[in-house]
Amino acid sequence: TGENILYSVMFLRMQLCCESVNGSCIKSSWSNSIRISMYIFMVCIILATVFGNLMVIISISHFKQLHTPTNFLILSMATADFLLGFLVMPCSMVRSVEHCWYFGDFFCKIHTSMDIMLSTASIFHLSFISIDRYYAVCDPLRYKSKINTFVILVMIFISWTVPAGFAFGMIFLELNLLGAEEIYNHIHCAGGCFLFFSETSGVVASVVSFYIPGFVMLYVYRKIYSIAKRHARSIEAISQKKRCEMKHHISCCRERKAARTLCIIMGVFFICWSPFFFLTATDPFMNYMAPPILIDALVWFGYLNSAFNPIVYAFFYMWFRKALKIILFGNIFQRDSSRIQLFLE
Repeated sequence: TGENILYSVMFLRMQLCCESVNGSCIKSSWSNSIRISMYIFMVCIILATVFGNLMVIISISHFKQLHTPTNFLILSMATADFLLGFLVMPCSMVRSVEHCWYFGDFFCKIHTSMDIMLSTASIFHLSFISIDRYYAVCDPLRYKSKINTFVILVMIFISWTVPAGFAFGMIFLELNLLGAEEIYNHIHCAGGCFLFFSETSGVVASVVSFYIPGFVMLYVYRKIYSIAKRHARSIEAISQKKRCEMKHHISCCRERKAARTLCIIMGVFFICWSPFFFLTATDPFMNYMAPPILIDALVWFGYLNSAFNPIVYAFFYMWFRKALKIILFGNIFQRDSSRIQLFLE
């Protein structure tokens, strides 16, 4: 019949990811102009993420003045963002544009695990940074005794090992499929690589990776804000004209500015990742009604966070702008460049 002929023609026009395999995923049907535009946009995000975070890594690693507890946490977080842009995003780009996965099932699990791990590691770092800022602003006299090198190393260790164990354990043990194996087998197709959660695993993943550490950050920064506001009023009451001129006051102002900047970084993180984690927790309860293109778009919206962080540093931190200028002009290779003073002590 005419309908059968039309259906056959439409099926033949569909390009499959694996031509010789039954149940293959279908390639995207976008035009070349749309494909090229998507590749250009995603490459720009990847380059911004890799370059920006690499500059943060080089700055904090090279300049001795930046070797502080908070900056070591920022260095570790920038490393997670850099690896996300360098290792995860390029493969995600091909998958997003072509709707196909060309790198095999085993590497799909590696890629998915790395994606979850690095995204979760970012928010764990932000949680510990908020705790660090709490002691710096609210208890400055005991800050150095409470937040020492050992404590920072423990924070960094937890920020990497817990997300790694959670991500790789969930994917390789297929804990994300528990209770929804039949649904997954029904929608799974050859040549694809997508993250699937059952009702239980979706809630657990969102709570562990996002909501619990996010709640900790919101609570801690709320405390920081109230105490910093109280300090500001006290300083203003003492002297409006000479505020922050004394060394102690300068230190207080710097700590509050750092807390405010890191609060903005936290806000950017929530804006970028909240839609994805909300959908991850709710979509299984709605019979997976969310279209794959929406999920993919929210993943890339989350990736933007890793590109935004260095921009926030450049906008708010004068030391980063100065360090960036030294690096880009090649002055970093000069003798004793690591001892350059980027800001007044």
